[in-house]
Amino acid sequence: MINEKIETLLNEIRNAKAGNEKEVEELRVRLLGKKGEITGLFDEFRNVSAEHKREFGQKLNSLKNMAAAKIEELRGRVAETSDRKDSSSDLTMPGDHFELGTRHPISITREEIISIFRKQGYALAEGPEIEDDHHVFEALNFPPDHPARDMQDTFFISSGVNPILLRTHTSSVQVRTMETRKPPIRVICPGRVFRNEAISARAHCIFHQVEGLYVDRNVSFADLKQTILIFVREMFGPDTKIRMRPSYFPFTEPSTEVDISCNICGGKGCNICKGTGWLEIMGAGMVDPNVLEACGIDSKEYTGFAFGMGIERIAMLKWQVKDLRLYFENDVRFLREFETSI
Repeated sequence: MINEKIETLLNEIRNAKAGNEKEVEELRVRLLGKKGEITGLFDEFRNVSAEHKREFGQKLNSLKNMAAAKIEELRGRVAETSDRKDSSSDLTMPGDHFELGTRHPISITREEIISIFRKQGYALAEGPEIEDDHHVFEALNFPPDHPARDMQDTFFISSGVNPILLRTHTSSVQVRTMETRKPPIRVICPGRVFRNEAISARAHCIFHQVEGLYVDRNVSFADLKQTILIFVREMFGPDTKIRMRPSYFPFTEPSTEVDISCNICGGKGCNICKGTGWLEIMGAGMVDPNVLEACGIDSKEYTGFAFGMGIERIAMLKWQVKDLRLYFENDVRFLREFETSI
């Protein structure tokens, strides 16, 4: 008889439910109270024969422990549900705090550069990071044995007539644009590039570029100078000056390196500009006629200019970041310094 009552109560406890604290308490009193059903079984246990006392004693203790555990479980569920209802209906309760992220300084700088050139009428053009030799070198006036190829240490993926490689500059996007569009062409080409260089505070094997291209009739070097001047004054301030020094690039002729007046010392000379008052920011020049012809554009009818800058370099100058490696370390403390720049 006791055995049947124990089994009945076990099934009842397993399936027990409660919607509020009152129902939990009623279940506790009915099972474990002074006049509860389990308490009554312990009273009946006195009449069990000696040879069955051990067996029934163990079952009764298990039943009591199971009932107590079930009641605590139901009480916890009811309390949790009650807390949720209270917090959802009480608008004065504080909300859950979520850790907010922030955009990377490279992304911030990239978008600012793109925004400045878009206001000058430049469209956005992008291309593959894994390129062939033709678009990275040959179409840009780099003959196979040209010493200028040594200017850039390249990651080659395959060899052959037209090797596959990781692009060393986004000029390859300019080539693809000129191959598929007719002038007038006015584009900027942001993207990630790769060079086999030792990683240091001022160099990395991965970095980001933004290059620009303008091809049309009667495009002149004066147009290039004015475009760059507008850009640097929007990026670094209206009092920024530029200096253009003669240089060499295989794909432009004439070519120039562009410096800006140091935005730290105002051109007076400091440790950032090494006392010169100038900071280098980009290379530029008039598109070489050979490059135009290689892309199917008549160099006698059209001219153009191109420029290219490292986004990391611009960000370093804008925020006085002294170590390029900080951009790649994903240090949240470093990234949070740029929250106010968004």
